Amino acid sequence: MSHSNASRRDFLQVSTAAAAGAVMPYWFQSLPTMADDAAKSPNARLRLGCIGTGDRWHAVGPAAMNFADTIAVADVDASHVENGRKKGVEMNKKHGHAEGAVAVYEDYRKLLERDDIDVVTIVTPDHWHSKIAIDAMRAGKDIYCEKPLTLTINEGKQIVKVLDETKRVFQVGTQQRTEMGRRFIGAVAMIREGRIGKIQKVTCNIGGAPTCDAIPLADVPAGLNWEMWQGQAPLKDYRKRDGGKYGNSRCHYEFRWWYEYSGGKMTDWGAHHVDIASWAIGATDSGPSSVEGTAEHPVDFKDGYPVQDDRYNTAHKFDITVMYPSGIEMHIVSNSPEGNGILFEGTEGSFHVSRGDLKDVKGTAVADLKTNPITTEMMEAVYGKKLPGSHMENFFNCIADRSNPISDVWSHHRAMTTCHLSNIAIRLGRRLEWDAKKEQIVGDEAANHWLGREQRKGYEIDVPL
Repeated sequence: MSHSNASRRDFLQVSTAAAAGAVMPYWFQSLPTMADDAAKSPNARLRLGCIGTGDRWHAVGPAAMNFADTIAVADVDASHVENGRKKGVEMNKKHGHAEGAVAVYEDYRKLLERDDIDVVTIVTPDHWHSKIAIDAMRAGKDIYCEKPLTLTINEGKQIVKVLDETKRVFQVGTQQRTEMGRRFIGAVAMIREGRIGKIQKVTCNIGGAPTCDAIPLADVPAGLNWEMWQGQAPLKDYRKRDGGKYGNSRCHYEFRWWYEYSGGKMTDWGAHHVDIASWAIGATDSGPSSVEGTAEHPVDFKDGYPVQDDRYNTAHKFDITVMYPSGIEMHIVSNSPEGNGILFEGTEGSFHVSRGDLKDVKGTAVADLKTNPITTEMMEAVYGKKLPGSHMENFFNCIADRSNPISDVWSHHRAMTTCHLSNIAIRLGRRLEWDAKKEQIVGDEAANHWLGREQRKGYEIDVPL
């Protein structure tokens, strides 16, 4: 294979500084796109509604506002929604397309009822993603939803079913597929090109989760609809301890460490690294054959449920082994010598990729990129079309041509299935055999109960499976 064509780009040269947000080298600049045209033309710009305007939205929301006029924002926290409104007004003015005030809603359903909204961002706590996304698809909106998309495997099946029915454009916020210096998609291309031979083992180090002492009861802050914030989850008392950047609580950023609202690190970072690993080994439309592992939780469990409700309860240490029908072994761990990232081990070497680095562990596959680079064409072959310049740009380009974004719902559901199975295995304390075709746990009806969850009345997802 010739690599002399000047149009081919050396993947290795994408620097750590670029990944950190510095000015990109000339070869990384994206050409004008349909999304760029829409951003400049008042007649072409779409109309945006933002559901959830808290911590993470401050990155996602303004990025979407570069391509669309903001019509409305919704959040159950009055302070968050007011910040969202102000940012919407500011960005509308910045792009010279202001057409009046940005409407504010506590109930996202009021936003979805508007027929003048084309696209929505969903940046809520994890336990709300699936229901809002399904409601938005049925309301005819295109969707950008932050990861992890689901809290259970059944939610993923429900989202896939409704997406197949509605044909909306749906981008999942797993930005490692497009950004981070393109290290991750470059790593996938290295695997596809056979740079370390046949893959035998993949280790995803996603880091451990925090623990805490008992969190005291506290008054619900003024302006927060605590009942609606909890949504499908069981009603619990509000708890909060101040201190540090976020303090300890059951709410807002700290929801990640409660099984009622999230899957802990297994889904928070697993949604990134397990996604890339699954992509690399060709498991985006299938799944594992078995999952087992060990874990430490901050509280005791009985029949898979935490027996205390006054402190974080997701696993803070874990070591999961996932086997695939191909014989490939995936490990999902809270700690490893290489640090956060993904270690790929093949018959002819191994390398580690993270958001800040790509390095050889055994062999010279990465060093060899200096003379035998991974090219733009190779990375585009992984995606199936031209590489996007950013995750949000890719979303709006796909809205324009009605194609599938680089982080699609179907592959994300399969990657999250692996993460959810891992959590089920460590909560129940046993090995699970998985039928990826039927999407069922084999020979364990009690474990199959965990494919879904009870839904509090008034917040159910109405999608029969």
